[in-house]
Amino acid sequence: MGEQATLTYAGKPYTLPVVVGTENERAVDITKLRSESGLITLDDGYGNTGSCESSITFIDGEQGILRYRGYPIEELAEHSTFPETAYLLIFGELPTAGQLEDFKRRLIEHQFIHENMRHHFEGFPSTAAPMAILSAMINTLGCFEPTLTQPSDDVHFIDASARLLSKVRAIAAWSYRKAHGLPLNYPRADLSYTANFLHMMFCMPNLPCQPAPELVRALDQIFILHADHEQNCSTSTVRMVGSSRANLYASVAAGVCALWGPLHGGANMAVISMLEKIRASGTSLADFVEKVKTDPNTRLMGFGHRVYKNFDPRAKLIKEACDNVLQALGINDPLLDIAMQLEEVALKDAYFVERKLYPNVDFYSGIIMRAARIPVDMFPVLFAIGRLPGWIANWREVHMNPKARIYRPRQVYTGPTQRPYAPLAART
Repeated sequence: MGEQATLTYAGKPYTLPVVVGTENERAVDITKLRSESGLITLDDGYGNTGSCESSITFIDGEQGILRYRGYPIEELAEHSTFPETAYLLIFGELPTAGQLEDFKRRLIEHQFIHENMRHHFEGFPSTAAPMAILSAMINTLGCFEPTLTQPSDDVHFIDASARLLSKVRAIAAWSYRKAHGLPLNYPRADLSYTANFLHMMFCMPNLPCQPAPELVRALDQIFILHADHEQNCSTSTVRMVGSSRANLYASVAAGVCALWGPLHGGANMAVISMLEKIRASGTSLADFVEKVKTDPNTRLMGFGHRVYKNFDPRAKLIKEACDNVLQALGINDPLLDIAMQLEEVALKDAYFVERKLYPNVDFYSGIIMRAARIPVDMFPVLFAIGRLPGWIANWREVHMNPKARIYRPRQVYTGPTQRPYAPLAART
């Protein structure tokens, strides 16, 4: 008999099993609560609800711990690459040398998108939101997939994963090129995953072009650091849609839409917007910081995190990459100067130190992307590229769970009670 919890309602006790995870996380299993007591649980926003059991990512927000499949994010960010980390998340183990070479070969093999899809880009106005294009084109990719993805077949699924991971770069880059009237760049087989993305984004066909190694490495680390983050809004959306047995493309396209929201994937956009407002207003940083303390409508974007209560482990890693990029590229940008000064002021201010409002990953990733000349409206697109392995891994986990059912949360109804239909003439 494992651990149990007891809930007493109307004088009657109900015994509920306690599920213990491998990191000793504990959850009360209420699966049979409604059938035995008539009660459901209410947790608006799912802030204290475990929606599933998962073996992909572990987070301890109090201790600032993030691990993919048991591997600390610090070690992956230092030693791994985005394709290797993607393989780890999707298949559960770090690849052998042969498996990694095979995976990279498949990424190259699938890096082109179908030529018929070029015409789809012409149907979007130049002002179309890149996330809308990304979601629509990922769904369109499914139309060109000859066979349905088989999640339980490793050989089939590695090909499907590589196909989606590889093609999403071209979709993202081509949406940018079309919006700016630039010729489309085809991918190159001699470039790494991330260097290829930068090549398709920025290189001109009449000029030699080689993405800066420091920028490639920093962007690769951004992708690794964003590759999964447990049951966030977009990942839960992918699992929710996937639970209906929707295909991988439809489920991931839904995840892109969830990530599009400003409270999720738009956080680093908000950082740049805040910096632009500070510059435009001419407000001193000291005055701005004081206003943050006293005016509830003034927020210090890119500081603090809903999950991490002490520090964001990803921020410590990306700050170093940020410093390297700014130094290597010799960036002279007043906005980035404001960002660096703001970071220094906030980290020394007792108000923010006591409240543990430290810079998070969005603060530094926004600075790196700005330094890389990536437009602000493309920031969540890069977030989506990085998060793709986590979405694929979670979609597969749902489909391989023999006990999985379609997700169907309940609610507490607060509307009118039963009332008779009122004819139109009788309404006031």
